[in-house]
Amino acid sequence: MNYRAAKQEDIDEICAMVRSAVAEMERHYIFQWDSLYPTREDFLADMEKGQLFIGESGADIAVTYVVNRECDDAYQGGNWSFPGREYRVIHRLCVNPRLQNRGIGKDTLLHIEKELKKQGVKAVRLDVFSGNPFALSLYRRCGYREVGFADWRKGRFWLMEKVL
Repeated sequence: MNYRAAKQEDIDEICAMVRSAVAEMERHYIFQWDSLYPTREDFLADMEKGQLFIGESGADIAVTYVVNRECDDAYQGGNWSFPGREYRVIHRLCVNPRLQNRGIGKDTLLHIEKELKKQGVKAVRLDVFSGNPFALSLYRRCGYREVGFADWRKGRFWLMEKVL
């Protein structure tokens, strides 16, 4: 897998992949994402800040994700292991539905963690929709633990953390 910062010419493929992922989630009765979130504008803003990344498998975008320090105020309620430690937050991790169940999600998390360790980051945080058993399983298998929750427009989201 080749990971790199997303470029302007990637945006159409990223948005098409996310639309396909939304349809796949809905097929499994997971109503986490919709036309309001995430949007093309969200991804373009992430790209402008240099926070949007992709993983390529051959000529296809296999995964997209955002890594930054931004988080909702609800994160303040998390029982974080080391609240004062340097951390990053993963947002909008999306594996191309055509390439799911091949370990791409796990490999991507390992890649993110490796890169963050090199930067001296001590913890990774994220939130995951409580109604998405696939994402919950992935994060738990990869060593993320629940430290709290937030209730947003789509329902309950677990706040999760992994200490690096």
